[in-house]
Amino acid sequence: MTTSIQGKRIAFLATDGVEEVEYTEPRKAVESAGGTAELVSIKDDEIQAVNHMDPAGKYPVEKPIKDASASDYDALVLPGGVANPDFLRTNPDAVNFVREFVNAGKPVAAICHGPWTLIEAGVVDGRTLTSWPSLRTDLTNAGATWVDEQVFVDGNLITSRKPDDIPAFTDELLSAVAKA
Repeated sequence: MTTSIQGKRIAFLATDGVEEVEYTEPRKAVESAGGTAELVSIKDDEIQAVNHMDPAGKYPVEKPIKDASASDYDALVLPGGVANPDFLRTNPDAVNFVREFVNAGKPVAAICHGPWTLIEAGVVDGRTLTSWPSLRTDLTNAGATWVDEQVFVDGNLITSRKPDDIPAFTDELLSAVAKA
């Protein structure tokens, strides 16, 4: 039985360098469960996804970050890829957008390198998260406890390590959105 999130709006914050499967698979899950997904970006036109480091598909931006507000959405997804969150964490509008979701208690799901933007937003201190293993030091230096688990939920934060974890990641995302 699939979780229904009919009428819920989910923002996917991403830019160039997003790991394609970490954007497309959770988006498909949201839409299959009846939710509305919207690509929010620091770019205005389209983003270039990657498959590891190789160029993959291009995706149209549905809302520029400058026009987006956490109050317009029920949850936020932060896909990974190495370059994507690195670009996002240097953009004050993107960082503030993430902080608004966390502070509002809305579900925020970050996978792979996605937690870099959570670190920049200053919202991981005292929290427990998982991520791609190379972020362990960054997360612990920011005050978080890092665990090596397929998916970990700490309050409104849902985190996963890698593309292989996407099924568990999307299950927790949909469950959190349905309960919110």
